[in-house]
Amino acid sequence: MDVDNVPLDDKAKRMRDLLSSFYSPDPSLSSPNSNSSSKYATLDAINSTSFDPDQYMHLLVHKSNLEGLLQRHVQMAAEIKNLDTDLQMMKSNIVGMEANMEQLLEKIMSVQSRSDGVNTSLSEKREHIEKLHRTRNLLRKVQFIYDLPARLGKCIKSEAYADAVKFYTGAIPIFKAYGDSSFQDCKRASEEAVTIIIKNLQGKLFSDSESIQARAEAAVLLKQLDFPVDSLKVKLLEKLEQSVAGLQLKIEDIGNSSLDSNDPSTDTVPATAHETSVHEFAEAVRAYRVIFPDSDTQLTKLAQDLVAGHFKTTEQCIKTEIWSADLLGVLRIIWRDVLLMDDVLNEAALPDYSLEAARVTVKLYVSNKFSHLLNNSSDALTKAHTRQKDREEYSLQVALEGGKKAVLQGSMDVLLDFRQLLDDNLELLVKLKDLIIDWVQEGFQDFFRALEGHFLLLSGKNSSASQDQGLTEGIQDDKVLAGLVLVLAQVSVFIEQNAIPRITEEIAASFSGGGVRSYEYGPTFIPGEICRIFRLAGEKFLHIYINMRTQRISVLLKKRFTTPNWVQHKEPREVHMFVDLFLQELEAIRSEVKQILPQGVRRHRRADSNGSTASSRSNPLREEKLSRSNTQRARSQLLETHLAKLFKQKVEIFTKVDFTQESVVTTLVKLCLKSLQEFVRLQTFNRSGFQQIQLDIQFLRTPLKEMAEDEAAVDFLLDEVIVAAAERCLDPIPLEPAILDKLTQLKLAKTREQKPISP
Repeated sequence: MDVDNVPLDDKAKRMRDLLSSFYSPDPSLSSPNSNSSSKYATLDAINSTSFDPDQYMHLLVHKSNLEGLLQRHVQMAAEIKNLDTDLQMMKSNIVGMEANMEQLLEKIMSVQSRSDGVNTSLSEKREHIEKLHRTRNLLRKVQFIYDLPARLGKCIKSEAYADAVKFYTGAIPIFKAYGDSSFQDCKRASEEAVTIIIKNLQGKLFSDSESIQARAEAAVLLKQLDFPVDSLKVKLLEKLEQSVAGLQLKIEDIGNSSLDSNDPSTDTVPATAHETSVHEFAEAVRAYRVIFPDSDTQLTKLAQDLVAGHFKTTEQCIKTEIWSADLLGVLRIIWRDVLLMDDVLNEAALPDYSLEAARVTVKLYVSNKFSHLLNNSSDALTKAHTRQKDREEYSLQVALEGGKKAVLQGSMDVLLDFRQLLDDNLELLVKLKDLIIDWVQEGFQDFFRALEGHFLLLSGKNSSASQDQGLTEGIQDDKVLAGLVLVLAQVSVFIEQNAIPRITEEIAASFSGGGVRSYEYGPTFIPGEICRIFRLAGEKFLHIYINMRTQRISVLLKKRFTTPNWVQHKEPREVHMFVDLFLQELEAIRSEVKQILPQGVRRHRRADSNGSTASSRSNPLREEKLSRSNTQRARSQLLETHLAKLFKQKVEIFTKVDFTQESVVTTLVKLCLKSLQEFVRLQTFNRSGFQQIQLDIQFLRTPLKEMAEDEAAVDFLLDEVIVAAAERCLDPIPLEPAILDKLTQLKLAKTREQKPISP
């Protein structure tokens, strides 16, 4: 067997076994299992200490054939030869090593002998040198002690109190040992200097002109001088409390804080005076904890007071009108202070404390934004009236457009402002993101509910409206207030049809999701409910406007019919002046409505082929010539008129009011004519009084039908007035048609003459 071809591990293993057998001749030490080796012997056990040749041969013969035995013989012969060579080389190396070791030992002994001789010769000099060194150090200390009073004096002059304390505390052991004998004068002079130092340090500690850092250093030095600083604990804490008040953010700081709010990185921004002061305060807190280890409770309160003061100032500014940039700027300052204080006072848990305070502050900010939006929406509707009373047409248009813009554009501006809070990566706001979404959605829901109530206050139809002097101040004039109510109606329509869909779209895009409340109870902003509220509000305000205008005209009608003595009325010679006033009021209403409401499709609802309402009622009264003296004939005609009422075509008088110019004006005309009819029924007329009513109604017929889109209903109501007057007349003899037409034409001519000079 070629030994070179044997793997290295096998060769090394065999070498170790041979060396082990050489240095451990006792087989029991090298092989604890030798007793059982014969039982489990294998061909690989040839290198073990428990090798049994007979057993090995017996096993080899049984497992190998003749060719294998010959091959094994060749391998073993080669191994024996190689092992013999290795043993010879080892033996020669060991012999050379022993000779070298003997030479080395001789050299070591020689060096040791010489070293002992040198040590013996220098021992006396070494002891002398060490003695001189100790003497020199002692002299230095003695010189230091003698120079100490002067050193302390220099430190006092230069205010190097830290060096003075270090010098004095280093001399204390010597003063304790020799202060009553050798260094008595030095000790007394040093103590006097230290007394001055302590006094000066106390002065720095309680000086308002000193920085917090300098005060903290003074406290540490006093403690090193064994001064009873515990007695100063309360006073020092009071100073820290005073410094907290000086560190509070000011209202003017809030506006300046937005300058770097767009850049959250503060690494490249120079430290502000506030940041420097807070850093000094933090170091003072660190020093205070070292001096007074049991002061964590008081320091925690101070740190929380600092943060609470910041948020209190922020809330005061929020009550005015600030924007997200300002809020973000101050929140960054607060968070920077919190992290700085948390580094020296982790036990205060300032991040959690500030998170709760930020939750309250941001919620207040969102709430106040909606309050300002509500006020701006109200102001936009009312200021136009207070500024432009002399030009109502312009003021109504300004109020309408201002109201629309204030609600929609104001809402979009608020959403954009809130979006900045959501997009910012400040840790405080990131943790409040879901809550902010809930607050925004809930805020819009409450805003529109409050806006509807605000509209009711402005219209004067709320129970508490009389108590709210600020809302209707400057718009108490009935004419102006009625116009405002019409504006409120149209703004309500705009909110339902335009504002709510636009706001809903923006909320869905940027403020969807929310916190636990949204997941459990659904979204807090419900557009369908708001649309329903303002749809009903618009209809309500439209009816309020119509009622207000109708009541104003009713006052005119009441005065007209209650002032004269109708039983003694004189023969009519012209159309009464109340007709002009009545038409002027209606014309003013129509002009007002044109400013606010859109124009609709004009519809003429006339009677069918059965005949018009006018013909069925008026012809028996004005076409047939009656004798003025034939009272019996006149009463017979009146009976015919009543019979005609039973068989004439039914006319629909009052229909649903639409948000159009024609619908509102028509409804107003109908209501006014109905009021006119009721006032007529309350009076008793003679013949002339009845004829005066007939003349006035005849003149009103044409302009009223031009104003209203429902001519049939107008004809019907005008006829009802004449019939009511006839019923209440003692002698209902109508005017002859010729006289009626003549008086009507005279009035028309007079009206045309007055038109060019009318205002």
